[in-house]
Amino acid sequence: MRITVKTFRRSLSRYENRPIPVSFLIVPHILRKASDKDRLSCELRGMSEDLLRQIPATSGEEMLLLEAESPPPHKMDENLWKNREHIEEMLCLLERSHWPRLFQEQSTPEDLETANVLGELHVKLLNTLKVLESFQAKNADNIFNTVMSYMPQDFRGTLIRQQRDRSERNRQTEVDALMSSGGSIRERYALLWRQQMERRRQLAQLGSAAGVYKTLVKYLVGVPQVLLDFIKQINDDQGPMEEQRQRYGPSLYSLTSMVLLIRLFFHLSWGRYETKKLEKGTLAILERAINLYTAEFERFLKFIGEVFANSPFFISAEDAGGAELRKKDDYKEAVIPAGNTFEVSLTVDSVNSYIAWDFSLVQGKMTLDIGFRMEYLNPSGEITLILPYRRYESSQGNFCACMTGRYKLIWDNTYSTFFRKSILYKVDCIPPVADIPQSTAGAP
Repeated sequence: MRITVKTFRRSLSRYENRPIPVSFLIVPHILRKASDKDRLSCELRGMSEDLLRQIPATSGEEMLLLEAESPPPHKMDENLWKNREHIEEMLCLLERSHWPRLFQEQSTPEDLETANVLGELHVKLLNTLKVLESFQAKNADNIFNTVMSYMPQDFRGTLIRQQRDRSERNRQTEVDALMSSGGSIRERYALLWRQQMERRRQLAQLGSAAGVYKTLVKYLVGVPQVLLDFIKQINDDQGPMEEQRQRYGPSLYSLTSMVLLIRLFFHLSWGRYETKKLEKGTLAILERAINLYTAEFERFLKFIGEVFANSPFFISAEDAGGAELRKKDDYKEAVIPAGNTFEVSLTVDSVNSYIAWDFSLVQGKMTLDIGFRMEYLNPSGEITLILPYRRYESSQGNFCACMTGRYKLIWDNTYSTFFRKSILYKVDCIPPVADIPQSTAGAP
C-alpha cells in the first residue's frame, strides 16, 4: 500500500479539531498546554507532508506512516510501551553514527549549531526514557508486592518471589537473544509487550483461581474483593481499568500521537537530508515539540503514579486488616513416640514445583534431635530417596520436583528408646510460576 501526502493528511485530520474531553480537567496543566500541543502537532504534520512531496515514502517508511494513521492503543500500559519504543527509536537516530552522511561532516557553522541542539534534545529524551523505565519498574513491583502482602510470610512467599525472579531472568535472556541475533528496536518492544501480557495473564490466573495458581489462592486471607476483581480482570477492555482509561487516557493518547509525529518527522528528514537540510525554523519547531512532549510526559507519569499509588486496587494486607488473619496460618504440631515415624504425603501435579518444609523440635530441658528424609514414590510403588536421612534439631529447606507424583516427608524417631519427640512443622507444595506458552495464551 502506497502512502501519499493526501492520504496522510486526510487520516490525520481527524485529530486536529476534536473537542477536548472533560477528562482532561483531571490532569493538571493539560488544558493550558493542549493548544500548544495541537499547534505543534499540526506543524509537525505539515513538515512531514513537505518531505513526502519531495520524495514519496519508501517501503520501509510506509509501516511508520500506517502507524501514524491509526489511533493510539486502548490500553494505557501499551501506550507507555509505545512511547518508550518511539523515544528509543529517536535516540538511535540522534546518535552521531546514525546522522546523515552529509550532516556528519558538519561543514558550516549552522551544522555545528544544529548538532548542539540535537545533542540537547538527546539528553532530554534520554532523561524522559529513564523516568519512564523507572515508573514501569516501580509500578510492576507495586502490583506484585501488593498481592504478595496477602501471602504467608514464610518459605511459600519466598519461593514465589524466587520463581518470579527466575521468570524475569528468563524473559531478559529471551530479549538478549533477540538483540544478539540482529533484532530491531521494534521487534524488541513487540517482544517486551508480549512478555508484559504474559505477566498480566499470570496475575489474572491468580485472581480467577485457574491453572497452577489455584493452590496459591487458598493462602489469600482477607483479600479485598476490589483487588481480586482487579487482578482477575486486569486484561479486560471493560474491566476495572476502563474507568482509569476514560479519565486519564486521552491525555496519554495525545502524547503517544505527538511522539509518533516527532519520530516520523525525524525519520523522513534523515532519509531526505541530502535534498533538504534541517532549516533553522524547522529545527526550532522540533525543539519546542520535544521540550513540550518530554515535560508533559514526565508530568503525566508523576500524576498517574500518584493516582495508582492511592488506588483501592493496590490496598495492602496491612491496610485491609488481612495481616492479622494471615498470622493465624500457624504451624502444625505432631508428637512422635519413641520407636516410631511420622509422615506427610504431598502430590505434585506440575514439574518444577517446589516442596518446602520448615520444622523444629519443641525442646524441654534436654537437647534432642529427630531424623528426617524425603522419598519419591513412582506409580508402581518403587521408592527413590530424594533427601538422605539426617538428624536435625530444626530445618528449613526446599526441593525442586523434576517428576510429578507422590512425595513423602518422613520424621524418624525409631532410634529413640525412651524419648518421644514433639515437632512444629509446615510443609507445602508451591506450584511453578511458569511462563505461559504463546500458543495457549489468550488474546490481550
